[in-house]
Amino acid sequence: MSFQPLNGVRVLDLTSVVVGPVCTWRLGQYGAEIVKIESPDGDLMRGLGGQSPTGQHSGTYLHLNRGKRNICLNLKQGSARAIAAQLVASADVIVANMRPQALARLGLDAATIRAKHPEKIYCLITGYGTDGPYAGRPTYDSVVQAATGMAGLMQARDGEPAYMPMLICDHVAGEIAAGAILSALMAQRATGQGASLEVPMFETMAAFVLQEHLAQHSFDPPVGPPGDQRLLSPHNKPVRTADGWISFTVNTDPQVRAFLKATDRQHLLGDPRFASVAERARHVKEWFEVRGAPLTSRSTAEWLELLQGADIAVQPCHTLESLPKDPHLTAVGLIDYEQHPQEGRIASIRSSIRVDDAYLPRGESARAIGADTSTLLRELGYGDDAIDALLASGAAQTPSPV
Repeated sequence: MSFQPLNGVRVLDLTSVVVGPVCTWRLGQYGAEIVKIESPDGDLMRGLGGQSPTGQHSGTYLHLNRGKRNICLNLKQGSARAIAAQLVASADVIVANMRPQALARLGLDAATIRAKHPEKIYCLITGYGTDGPYAGRPTYDSVVQAATGMAGLMQARDGEPAYMPMLICDHVAGEIAAGAILSALMAQRATGQGASLEVPMFETMAAFVLQEHLAQHSFDPPVGPPGDQRLLSPHNKPVRTADGWISFTVNTDPQVRAFLKATDRQHLLGDPRFASVAERARHVKEWFEVRGAPLTSRSTAEWLELLQGADIAVQPCHTLESLPKDPHLTAVGLIDYEQHPQEGRIASIRSSIRVDDAYLPRGESARAIGADTSTLLRELGYGDDAIDALLASGAAQTPSPV
C-alpha cells in the first residue's frame, strides 16, 4: 500500500510562483487533494519560469504543480467569489501567499475564513509577516536573500554580494510551511480545532542565516567575530584538478590525516596548527588555504578514486548539463519522461522520499489553466446551464485551445 497519510484531506491552494506551490506540492506528495485556483492570467511562473513549447507551462511550473486539480476563477466577479467560498467550505486546509490586503478584499483572509470555519487550518506565507514595520511589503526570493544577509555572506567571502542562483528562500519557506501544516493537522485530528499559521520568509531565512553565522556573537560578550569562519573562507570552494573540479570536505582528525597523506602533504601531519579540530578552528585561515589549494597533478577521475579510497567525502562538481546524467541519479530513477497533453514529452522528477522501500508517487502532470473547472463546479452542485453561464460571463474559465 502506498504511503498516503493525508488521503481525504483537501487543500485549497491560493498560491502562485514558487514558495506556495512548493508547500502544496509537498502536501500533495503525502496524499492530500490539492485544488489550485488560478486567475485567467494564470500563475506568473507559467511564463516566468522559462520557455516551453506552448508558452503555457514552464519547466518550473510543471515540477511544482504536479498532482494538483486546477480551477480558473476571476475573483473580481461576485459569482466567482461565491465559488471560492464554497471551495473554502469544502477544504480542510487553505494555503495562501497573496498579500494580506488583497486576501482581505476578496474575503479569503484567515480572520474572515476562520470566523466562519474555526475548524479550518489556514496557512499564510508572507514576505514579512502581518505586523512589524515591513508588514505588507512585496518581496521575492532575491530580495529576501539580500535582506537576510545571504548575499552579504558572499560579499564577506568574495568581496562583493551575490545571490545564490536558485530560489532557495522560496523552497525553504515552502517546506517549513508544509511542516507547520502537518503539525496543525495532527492537532486538528486530536482536538477538532483549526489553526491560523503564518510563515514569514524574512524571519524564516534570517533565522537560518543566524543559526550558523551568529557564531561567536552567540555569546555575550562576543568571543570573536560573527560568521562561521570556515564557510566564509575564500578558499571554501571547489578545488581545481588537472581537467576539472572536485568538491570534498574533511572535518574529523582521521579524515584530515587521510587527506594529507592522499595529497602528498605528509610534512603537515606533525603541524600543531592542524593536529585537532580545535586547533584547525583557531587557525582556520591557514587550514583552508591548505585544503583549498589546487590539485592539478591528477585528473578529476584519479582524485575521485584516490580520495574515495581514503574514505573522504568527495564528488565531482556537476554542471546543469551533467547532473541529470549522474550515474547514481540514473540508477535510482530520479528523472523519468512522460507525455504531457499540451507540452509533449517532458521530464518528471520524482520525490526523493522513500517509505517502506517505495518512493512517494510523482503525481499527475501539472494541468492547464482551468482544466478541472467544469468538473469541480459539478462537484459543488452546479448544473450544466449554470456552468455555461459562469463561463460566458468570464467568472470561470476552461482551458484555451493550444
